[in-house]
Amino acid sequence: MKRIFLLAALSVCTLGQAQDLNDLFVAGVNDAERFANAYLDPVAEAGLFSIANGWYNSGESKPLGGFEISIVGNITGFKNKDDKKSFILDPADYENLDFVDNPGVARPVSTALGNIEGVIVFVEDDTGLFREEFELPAGLEAEDFNFIPSGYIQASVGLIKGLEVKARFLPKIKFDDEAEIGLFGAGIQYEFTKLLPADKIWPVALSAVIGYTNLSGEYDFTDSGVIDGSDQRLDASFNTWNISAVVSTKLPVINFYGGLGFITGSSDIDLLGTYEANSPFLTQTVVDPFTVATDASGVAANLGTKLKLGFFRLNAEYNIAEFSTFTFGVSFGFR
Repeated sequence: MKRIFLLAALSVCTLGQAQDLNDLFVAGVNDAERFANAYLDPVAEAGLFSIANGWYNSGESKPLGGFEISIVGNITGFKNKDDKKSFILDPADYENLDFVDNPGVARPVSTALGNIEGVIVFVEDDTGLFREEFELPAGLEAEDFNFIPSGYIQASVGLIKGLEVKARFLPKIKFDDEAEIGLFGAGIQYEFTKLLPADKIWPVALSAVIGYTNLSGEYDFTDSGVIDGSDQRLDASFNTWNISAVVSTKLPVINFYGGLGFITGSSDIDLLGTYEANSPFLTQTVVDPFTVATDASGVAANLGTKLKLGFFRLNAEYNIAEFSTFTFGVSFGFR
């Protein structure tokens, strides 16, 4: 239940799997690093696409002094991403790790997005005196989640000549003294149709948007797992850029908008802390053993609608990309 709670607390799902990775150290640092890269890479990629969205809800920039404050939520689905839910673990690629059932035979195992459960592996020294068996971790789908959420508060202010600046923020939130997450970002929007002499009667607005987002989180799992040590934790940092061209209608109440752009980003998930030598394959105490680095990029397109109700606005959109995302927002604005 703790992992589910952390997931609902906005994109800390990657960190919620950390305690299971601790078990892999009994097989040695190299095996743990190889497994962690394959296991965490898909969920990190999905997280990058999730936080990159939600930068605009119109192609029309705000006039000087106009502002909008929004609560934005993203739901990034992976139900149809079967290729991201598992990977082939070949014991020949590992130094010490093997399957209890059919040892030596490669088979699919779960990533942090998947639902393959009950896979038991073992490590054993040459003498046979040391043998450790443990279960490989499953993923979010095994806990009935087919999506990754993200959310934040976003503000936009109009300046001059079609220029609008944006900022997004989620203050550091801590859970059970074990996990915390936070987010910040900044962006600009420039409306090209403001340059037209008759922009007031022009039926559509065309603009460009650039936005940067950083999500950081930490999950402490010192008291879980089979490897003793201190200050054992994951420290994650996600950085994304969204560069888009946007077009929208300019109607009084209901408007429609769409965008075409490019999303690019990277993440570093650092496995930190001290891991004590307590197996034949972990022969010395290790400090800050490795980093799982993920890069993601791709073309993205979206379609959305925005409803104005006085000072309040509601918008919803669907973003099509490598990991598609549904975005919704509730806003308060002036002008």
